[in-house]
Amino acid sequence: MRKALTQANYNARMNRVSDHVYAHLEDDISFDELAEVACLSPYHWSRIYSAMRGETIASTIRRLRLQRAADRLANSDLDVRLVADRAGYSSVDTFGRAFRDAFGASPVAYRENGPHAAFRAANAAGDTNGFPVSVVTLPERRCASIDHRGSYMEIDRAMARLFTELAARRALPDQPEMIGVFFSDPELGPEEDLRSRASMPIAGPFTFDLPLAETVLRGGPYARLTYTGPYAAMRGAYRWLLGVWLPESRHEPDDAPVFEAYLNDPRLVPQSELRTDIHLPLKSTP
Repeated sequence: MRKALTQANYNARMNRVSDHVYAHLEDDISFDELAEVACLSPYHWSRIYSAMRGETIASTIRRLRLQRAADRLANSDLDVRLVADRAGYSSVDTFGRAFRDAFGASPVAYRENGPHAAFRAANAAGDTNGFPVSVVTLPERRCASIDHRGSYMEIDRAMARLFTELAARRALPDQPEMIGVFFSDPELGPEEDLRSRASMPIAGPFTFDLPLAETVLRGGPYARLTYTGPYAAMRGAYRWLLGVWLPESRHEPDDAPVFEAYLNDPRLVPQSELRTDIHLPLKSTP
């Protein structure tokens, strides 16, 4: 019991650090300040974070800032200098080098030719065959989940909590599958009200208690869009799937949420190599 309480205590401390980072991404973040948030020694807290979260705190901050910058480049007209400044870079050149390392293209090239641009062109042309979609039948799956409210771009915040929570309970599957379940339309209402769940399929008996919730992914047919690239460009993928592919497919969407299966880890691969399967539930055909 003491070991479990200790693990939960350290998880809570690292979660406070994550919350603080997300809340202050556009501010100067002091490592001494984060040590105070974690209530741990300045000499040791960052190594504890790295050991528990699988990357250094500096890598986390850089990754999240660049991910937010990519979202702004893909989905807004904000000037590149302002995007760089809000990502914490005083120089556009320094921002450009960091962005190229993460995304394989300069900020300007990404804005003009990133995956979002390809989906935009396919939407405009009504091209139903522009991207790989297959109709698959999946079994029902039971998942352990943690709720997330707010920007879908920040669901990895709940993912990290889910992973550490299951690890602390020694319930982490041998081959963990990370899944995001999305309940709200991001085109409607304020971003802070968007509802989603970070989820992981589990097998066998399991007790759900806070902060964990049970999510059952319904079995049946799905349209699976295989997407490669940054999460920031996925709005265009959804618009194409729902606005171009679906009306021509002779399928109807079922009354169940969309989910995304994340096939690799953004901490380990460049953003341009991220692989995601988007699953749109379909009604069964007679």
